[in-house]
Amino acid sequence: MGKRSRQRQKNQSSGVGRDNRDNGSWGAGYADIVKENQLFEDYYKELGLVPEGEFEQFMDAMREPLPATIRITGYKSHAKEILHCLKEKYFKEIQEVEIDGVKLEAPTPLSWYPDELAWQTNMSRKIIRKSPLLEKFHQFLVSETESGNISRQEAVSMIPPLLMKIESHHKILDMCAAPGSKTAQLIEMLHADMDVPFPEGFVIANDVDNKRCYLLVHQAKRLNSPCIMVINHDASIIPSLQVATDGWREALFYDRILCDVPCSGDGTMRKNIDVWKKWTTANSLHLHGLQLRIAIRGVEQLAVGGRMVYSTCSLNPIEDEAVIAALLEKSEGALELADCSADLPGLKTMPGVSSWKLMTKEGQWFNDFSEVPSSRHTQIRPTMFPHTDKDKLASFHLDRCMRVLPHHQNTGGFFLAALVKTAPMPWNKRAPKARKEPSAAPAPVPAEAAPPTEEVPPVGGEDAPQGDQPAPAREAACGPPPHKRKKMFGFKEDPFVFLSEDDPVLAPIQSFYDLSPNFPKLNVLTRSHEGKKRHLYMVSKELRNVMLNNSERMKVINTGVKVWSRNSDGEQFGCAFRLAQEGIYTLYPYIRSRMVTVSVEDIKVLLTQENPFLSKLQSKAHAQAKSLGMGSIVLRYQPNPEEPLEPQCPIELCGWRGKTSIRAFVPRNERFHYLRMLGVEVFRDKSGQRGEPREGGEEPKEGGEEPREGGEEVETKETKEDTEMASGDIVGDSEGKKESDQP
Repeated sequence: MGKRSRQRQKNQSSGVGRDNRDNGSWGAGYADIVKENQLFEDYYKELGLVPEGEFEQFMDAMREPLPATIRITGYKSHAKEILHCLKEKYFKEIQEVEIDGVKLEAPTPLSWYPDELAWQTNMSRKIIRKSPLLEKFHQFLVSETESGNISRQEAVSMIPPLLMKIESHHKILDMCAAPGSKTAQLIEMLHADMDVPFPEGFVIANDVDNKRCYLLVHQAKRLNSPCIMVINHDASIIPSLQVATDGWREALFYDRILCDVPCSGDGTMRKNIDVWKKWTTANSLHLHGLQLRIAIRGVEQLAVGGRMVYSTCSLNPIEDEAVIAALLEKSEGALELADCSADLPGLKTMPGVSSWKLMTKEGQWFNDFSEVPSSRHTQIRPTMFPHTDKDKLASFHLDRCMRVLPHHQNTGGFFLAALVKTAPMPWNKRAPKARKEPSAAPAPVPAEAAPPTEEVPPVGGEDAPQGDQPAPAREAACGPPPHKRKKMFGFKEDPFVFLSEDDPVLAPIQSFYDLSPNFPKLNVLTRSHEGKKRHLYMVSKELRNVMLNNSERMKVINTGVKVWSRNSDGEQFGCAFRLAQEGIYTLYPYIRSRMVTVSVEDIKVLLTQENPFLSKLQSKAHAQAKSLGMGSIVLRYQPNPEEPLEPQCPIELCGWRGKTSIRAFVPRNERFHYLRMLGVEVFRDKSGQRGEPREGGEEPKEGGEEPREGGEEVETKETKEDTEMASGDIVGDSEGKKESDQP
């Protein structure tokens, strides 16, 4: 064991470091960082961005800890149930809690966020995590976050998607998406109507960092959408994509683009304490060029009539208004700033500025580029200054930009601007090219002419063509040389292989679940073209179009939602694939058999017992289950308007009909989510000890009773999470009754 490892062990055993974090206030662990930066104060005081007489309040707010905020995912029909649970249970309990003799304030809704789906509390994360009195609330937040029903997201970070005015048919690009909280909002808005399993629109989420792309995948996967694709590219040179339309290949232009660029982050000082000591004006000078290049690439790919929201978590005009002004000047009238001041009533913002100065890290000020010595021209560029033509500057309407100051509504600092494209960019204006027929291999074709298997090969580690325009077909030796190919880096992904309509895997699935004739078979894909297919995924028709026509132009990290998983024992019952909970809301509208209608009491039994006997179900569900053969099933709950105390949203769960028993295949956190909706108290003490036995006795395994996956017992890592339910987790229902039956 090395010296550093021994020292780490010693520190852990003696509590060094950990106690400092636990016993400190917000930002504990940064005790040596003083929240002072004279250069920062001098710079912003001189710029005059803060209203007169408010600068001290501004600085005081910057030194205070940032309030905790949560957002309820709005596209799921369960959002109202979660909101009801929060307001009627947890928030009421918080009001009665006292810590150090001080009564806690109940969380309050953000006045500008629609439908009370975002809440803010002045309790620090440390208090929420460490107070025994708030342990249940903390467990609720963690569990619901993991199941995708709640997002713990900074308040100002929620604003950009709201200004994009998204509709379900929009094609959306998130250029710098990781870690993915805004991407999640975009997906939710796309799925505003839960009755539509496949919206016409989609979200392509991009990030330049390969490792952060997987964090992005984790965020997006919680929402179980077939309309999201994660790609890995430098946003400033992100490739132009193509789609096939009516048999012709055309360039893909996006209806909405989120351009949340990398920035110096001085608006995040309340949560990122180390910014205090690292901040200098040089940070903005270094980032300005990159931010402008990303924004230019964004508007190039924006459709005429589309909207792009540019945002940063910086207050510096060099990263904000200077980028927007340079973009508007280059557009020559093809872009205009939208006035969003009335879009979010209740949100306090400051208008953008038309005048600013530049300061070096040594404290030297420049009012105009003409004052900058030639030795600094490589670091300081003309686009960093306001336009010298006052009339032209006024025509930009930079006052339509919005800056959020921390002391106005107890938030972080933020900048936003919404741009509308009214015409093609001037450098893209050219005589229209003749429409090009798609090549035979990648372009989508009618169902009756589909090839046996359509594969989108992996791109990680492969070469991909560059260039914004589709390469013209070459004739013999004539024509320009091929574009230079760029090597892709990062982990090499498995291929994405679309199944053909007559793939032998689909026939037994179609028969077993009696899928409706309009089921989109061509949208089903797998991640391997060799050996047995372990999992089947689905994407929307539009994303399939994008993937098949751009296999060599983009590096796809992840896409699709899992809808079926292989289990070997299922073959003897007629189908080798069981339903996956992740894709049940996508798949359910097409399933016409293997359904059991369950009641609230049935769901309680199914989610609190491992393998309850069929006889434990109520008569209606029992009769339906008895009539079905063994294998995968759908457990469907329909709300009853005459029972307002019961959940008023439909619930679909994946299950398995055994020989004499039935079980639910639902991940642990989702089990907790549904139980809370039903009024069952779900709680686990910090020790994680298992107490009494599960509700009901476990039935002995019978031959062919439990589904197996890949020839192994179902107790794999994946399905352990599906079925794990510690006996001490279920405390009782809302009436205080113990959730346990006799074996």
